[in-house]
Amino acid sequence: MTIEAAPPSTATFRDYVGLTKPRLSLLSVLTALVGYLAARPPSNPSKLAFVLLGTSLAAGGVAALNQWIESDTDAQMKRTADRPIPTGKVASGSAFVLGALMCVASLFLLFAKVNLPSCLFTLLTIFSYLGWYTPAKRWSIWSTEIGAVAGAFPPLIGWAAAEGTISTLGWVLFAVLYFWQIPHFMSIAWTYRQDYSAVHFPMLPVRDEAGGKVAAWSFVNALALVTVSFLPVYLGFATKAYGLAALAGGAWFIWSAALFLRPVGRDVTARKLFYCSIAYLPLVLGALVADRMINF
Repeated sequence: MTIEAAPPSTATFRDYVGLTKPRLSLLSVLTALVGYLAARPPSNPSKLAFVLLGTSLAAGGVAALNQWIESDTDAQMKRTADRPIPTGKVASGSAFVLGALMCVASLFLLFAKVNLPSCLFTLLTIFSYLGWYTPAKRWSIWSTEIGAVAGAFPPLIGWAAAEGTISTLGWVLFAVLYFWQIPHFMSIAWTYRQDYSAVHFPMLPVRDEAGGKVAAWSFVNALALVTVSFLPVYLGFATKAYGLAALAGGAWFIWSAALFLRPVGRDVTARKLFYCSIAYLPLVLGALVADRMINF
């Protein structure tokens, strides 16, 4: 796990920002925001600002600690070899300190300025990601599914911040995030399967050389995702206007997952599924939040 690094003075601000994986961290922040707004709390701009800041610190801290833990495998994969620790731009110890301080600051901020439930769900996110998912990638065939659990917690952080507890729609958002992540990350893992194979991660895209099982599992979870996405309408938490958005996004997602089932051109359809998944989430979750704020 430890890699010889250049002196810390070679690190730039951009290198430290790279440790926090800004694009991936942004997803956690935005889904926490969705959970908060979907709960429709009374207007409280300062509280919302602390929720976003606390979630940002936690997401960035987890990303930095994850890179600290996985610096050895990152150095062996083409897609991650240029990260700050493998390249020696940031010392391993510096990455650990940064990540730990960000996580601690996040928990303190949420506890002191928001509420205890949001702090506890953030703590659960940190431990499930770093203590369960990250090591599971080295030994478990279910690492993607384990990671999806950790990745589905941010909406609950936002919901708990707004409501102080988690009601039914909050758990629906958790399910949407969970099922969305499986085809999303399966498409990524299939694209970079050679990298994951090089470090002996026993994930499905590595073990299934033909890709049929990878595509089938992605399709099954896409169906589950679309089914769960209609629950807000069925349970009376959203109107048919949201249902139309869920229908349009779901049809596109299922179609993309179905194309991935074809044995010919699977590398191309994997990328199409990935881009579809990127567009699907803001479309459907944005429609849900808008529907809740306008009609309820």
